Order: sequence, then C-alpha cells, then structure tokens
Amino acid sequence: EGTYPLPEAQLDRFMFSLKVDYPSRREEVEIVKRNTSAYKPKVEPVLSGQEVLALQELVRRVPVSEDLVEYAVELATSTRPGSDRLEEFEEFMNKYVSWGAGPRASYYLILAAKARAILHGRYSVSKEDIQEVAPPVLRHRIVATFRAEADGVDADAIVQNVLTSVHG
Repeated sequence: EGTYPLPEAQLDRFMFSLKVDYPSRREEVEIVKRNTSAYKPKVEPVLSGQEVLALQELVRRVPVSEDLVEYAVELATSTRPGSDRLEEFEEFMNKYVSWGAGPRASYYLILAAKARAILHGRYSVSKEDIQEVAPPVLRHRIVATFRAEADGVDADAIVQNVLTSVHG
C-alpha cells in the first residue's frame, strides 16, 4: 500500500503482506522523542550474511509430508474462481474473487510453514503451521470483486472462508 499501488504480478513476488497497526500512544511518544533528539543508537549486526544463508538452508531442509504439500496447493488453488470445490464454496468465491493466488503462493505457504515450525522448536511442519501463515501469504494475492468491496468482504475474509472450507 502506498502512493502508487504495485500491479498484481509484482505483489505476487512478496512472500508476505503483514498488517501493522498504529503504535500505542506511549509507543508513539517514544518514537517522537527518539527521532527528534540528538540520541543516536548504536547499531550492531545480529547475524552475519553467512548465518542468514545458513538459516535459509535450514528452513529448506525441514521435512514436510506429501499430504501437507497437497493441502497447501489446495488452499492456493481454492482461491481461484472456477476451481473444483463444494457448490456453496464455489458460489462464494465466484461472487467475491476476480483473481486468486498463483503458484508462488503454494510454495510460499510451505516455506513460511517450515520457518514457523522452526520458530516453534519443531523440525516438521504441521497443518496448523500452514493455516497460521495462510493469511499473510495469501491476502495480497487475492483480487476481490467490486461486489466483495460493496459487501465488506476483504481478502482476509476470503482467506478465512478458504481455511474453513478446505479440509485437506
């Protein structure tokens, strides 16, 4: 989101679309103080470039079952109008979605789920990992119809509908 919105093809290259709320009043006061004073924080690296690459490799080595890969692909393809789905789900999607998530969404769901598993101290992906990363991975890949906007149905509501309708 910004002055010049990116086309869908460029948005699709981003792994996540994160929602960031406004800071609390106390946090905003601190932001103002820090940015209007002579204070200069000392910035030190947390990880080296090699360590970042090693962590990326670790994420890619996390195993994921064939069933969970199928589930991730089903979530992504279910965002596309005209996909094979339950009749009532298909009606909702055709009414509210003009363009769904492409193939990048499927592999980003798996990569994000692998990273989440590691962050939670596990070395295998669960269905819950995929479900938890689905909103930030999918929300910017779904183009809602004008009807959706008029009815107050946003991309997050569409993703939630997909998550409750696809059982994998």
